[in-house]
Amino acid sequence: MTEFDDVLHLSDGVAELPDGWVIGEAVNGGVLMALATRAASEAMRAEGSHPDVVAFSATFLAAAQPGPATVETEILRVGRSFSTAEVTVSQDDAVRLRHTATFADLDAHSDPVHLQEAPPELPDPGQCVPAARGGFAEKIALLDRIDLRIDPATVGWAMGQPARDGEMRAWIRFADGREPDVASLPFFLDAMPPVTFTFGALGWAPTIAFSGHIRSRPAPGWLRMRITTRNVIGGLFEEDAVVWDSRDRVVAQSRQLAGVRMPSARDSVKGE
Repeated sequence: MTEFDDVLHLSDGVAELPDGWVIGEAVNGGVLMALATRAASEAMRAEGSHPDVVAFSATFLAAAQPGPATVETEILRVGRSFSTAEVTVSQDDAVRLRHTATFADLDAHSDPVHLQEAPPELPDPGQCVPAARGGFAEKIALLDRIDLRIDPATVGWAMGQPARDGEMRAWIRFADGREPDVASLPFFLDAMPPVTFTFGALGWAPTIAFSGHIRSRPAPGWLRMRITTRNVIGGLFEEDAVVWDSRDRVVAQSRQLAGVRMPSARDSVKGE
């Protein structure tokens, strides 16, 4: 069992959320989505139904903290081609996440490829900038669990020179060598720093709503990611993510709505 598999372990509907997967004081949202998806998948298997998630939608009602969490699953529909379940993750009698997932035979929906977004051009991982704890990121314990290498062309924000173009590109994998699989894709979709870092907004960006699609089983090796935003308005922004595997196949994609506290005009001038 790897650290990530331990996080996804359920015992009588209870999961133990460790403090090694937090951003500040809150458990990473991708961990919660992966946990909820695993719970729904196990319920589908018990029903003899489709085990592979192809789409999911999550609403974050409150931040989850390290410690025990209650995970409750309700199967909403079992169909011939698609089946759907709803999962709630609660702590202290308060729902933290409400998650709906649709399941199918992923292999039947992965080929043939008629049209696919091309992966971004990136320097080799060894030539990219590793994300590590320190400074404002000291409390992001999650960075100890992943190996994240950011394209130098999209990491100016870390040197006080944000590009303000709303795009970040990177290689990503688990730090302990665990290979990517379908169960890990909901996590990876939410594992990168918020794309608003490219505007110099180096603070927590709490997710409000998240929608993800799983397109193919990932091959072993590095995953390649691109996250973008085109609309940062007031205190909200959307973030689109696409993940490619080592075959350059699109394996997952997502869109989320999140909150952000943008730097003041004075801070922006200083950053320049």
